[in-house]
Amino acid sequence: MKRWLAHVVASTALACTIACSGAEAPPETSPAPAATTPDPVGEAQPPAPAPTDGTPNPPAPAASCTGKGALKGDLEWSLASGGRMRGVKVHLPPGYDPTKPTPVVLDFHGLSMNAAGQDLLSRMNAKADKAGFVSVHAEGIGLQQSWNAGVCCGEAASSKIDDVAHVTKILDELEAKLCVDTKRVFSTGMSNGGALSHRLACELSTRIAAIAPVAHVITIPQAGCTPSRPVSVFSFNGTSDALVPYGGNGAGYPSVADTMSGWATRNGCSATPRETMKKGDVTCVTFDGCKAGTEVSLCTVQGGGHTWPGGSPVPLLGKTTNEIVATDAMWDFFSKHPLP
Repeated sequence: MKRWLAHVVASTALACTIACSGAEAPPETSPAPAATTPDPVGEAQPPAPAPTDGTPNPPAPAASCTGKGALKGDLEWSLASGGRMRGVKVHLPPGYDPTKPTPVVLDFHGLSMNAAGQDLLSRMNAKADKAGFVSVHAEGIGLQQSWNAGVCCGEAASSKIDDVAHVTKILDELEAKLCVDTKRVFSTGMSNGGALSHRLACELSTRIAAIAPVAHVITIPQAGCTPSRPVSVFSFNGTSDALVPYGGNGAGYPSVADTMSGWATRNGCSATPRETMKKGDVTCVTFDGCKAGTEVSLCTVQGGGHTWPGGSPVPLLGKTTNEIVATDAMWDFFSKHPLP
């Protein structure tokens, strides 16, 4: 499949995913963000408290902004990784200042999508312009443009591509060329990209502050997810997702409930979540009492498909709710959960 997604609407790009998904053992494709879970009356929550339990948190590498160039607009990089060149699209907000540390959001596409198609879906660049962060859309590998998130997906998984090392290289390049706030680097993604975000939280927690996967679950063994510190997680999932079943598929995809309870256990949160928002077809819950001021939250879309809440609709992949905008909600969530 060619990278024509950059020149077509998101619905066409995601419809391609259906045609390609049959080649994969576990079903796979696009959405999944995280958002701040509003409280019962919809008011903004206060900032998370500072760690009080003595949990060790390895410091993020310090970035020096001395001598950084006055870059602006949209940048396109090509990085060598795993013996091949891979593209990275970097979007700088209008107010980007090379002397001031700026947050970064990594937004990974789903299977058989691409970087440009993911921005069409999530509208992350537009949010970056409003909120003042750098948005990054990288390319997967192979004809199906996949990421190695464990069991999932495509050539990246079957060839055991080290995408954690690739993301590390992207972060190194960002810090070398831009003034990056290394305490505020976040990851989200649709479907396969959401699963990759789970893996990054497990294996790159010294550099990824928080994640907000959309339309996917963790696809490495739960016992193999051992982050060096508690990591805040905000997930978005639909109950009628035909590609990543809400209840799991028995072939390497655990249920949404098991995925989130796994994160709650790792973070030392309460065993039972409380409802924090209910609006139309969306219900959000949060696990309380997590270590180091972290948070584990889930927004479930009743009848929702393999789609990005509040993003570009893709009818062939099921219902897209507009009761919550995942891109907005996850930025609110990210803003409250930098690295300690």
